[in-house]
Amino acid sequence: MNRAVEIAHRQGVLTAASLMVGAPAAAGAVETARRLPRLAVGLHLAFADAEPVLPPAAVPDLVDGRGRFRPNLALTGAAIFFSSRVRRQMIAEVRAQFEAFRATGLKLDHVTAHRHFHLHPSITSAILDLRAEFGVRAVRAPLEPRTVLARIEDGTPRIAAAALEPLARLQRRRLKSAGIAAPDQVFGLAWSGAMTATRLAGLIAQLPEGVSEIYAHPATASGFAGAAPGYRYEEELAALTAPALRRQIAEAGIASGGFAGAVDFHQQ
Repeated sequence: MNRAVEIAHRQGVLTAASLMVGAPAAAGAVETARRLPRLAVGLHLAFADAEPVLPPAAVPDLVDGRGRFRPNLALTGAAIFFSSRVRRQMIAEVRAQFEAFRATGLKLDHVTAHRHFHLHPSITSAILDLRAEFGVRAVRAPLEPRTVLARIEDGTPRIAAAALEPLARLQRRRLKSAGIAAPDQVFGLAWSGAMTATRLAGLIAQLPEGVSEIYAHPATASGFAGAAPGYRYEEELAALTAPALRRQIAEAGIASGGFAGAVDFHQQ
């Protein structure tokens, strides 16, 4: 994945990436980012499919017997919501992940979260409480316009995105009230793991006004440890590096960059 990010940035259209600070290859990702000064890098908060930054003993209600985050986010979310003890552990872990990112020396461009778990109201609150201390200027609010997808491809499933929409709208209102920017629309939910060249070109052709985020999960190979079943990693990398896509973006006059550009756009 780290190698794919570098390839997609140097040879393709990738302009931003999110760092999971507790992941096994995080140090390599930081080295990669330091070689790519024009790549905007943000914090990818994680409460699943990873190990905590804090010692497991500090977050006992968030981890399993192996010291990894519990896999069921629904149960974790309920525990955070109903238990002040678990909520304190979550807040401490969010701070630890922010501190780990700051320790890299990279400039914080944005905040996202693995499996969009930052939509949890308590995690949103933790981010808002830390925004001044860590310089949070932009956060992903995953609202995906179904009308745009329908113009590109009929029959696109919308169940997952539709389930997130009420929380995403609430989150966006809270971010706006706090002076934090978010993209006007986000693409990648319905086609997660399958952002093919055809779909990516279709999105560029149908891009709405305002600031859009299009995200993908490129990798140079499939079948690695932790790979999501069915994800077309190599195909997504090929889509991001297709010369025709770079020409399409240039011919359409579309400006691209990091989330900080979204902040500047909305302040114009």
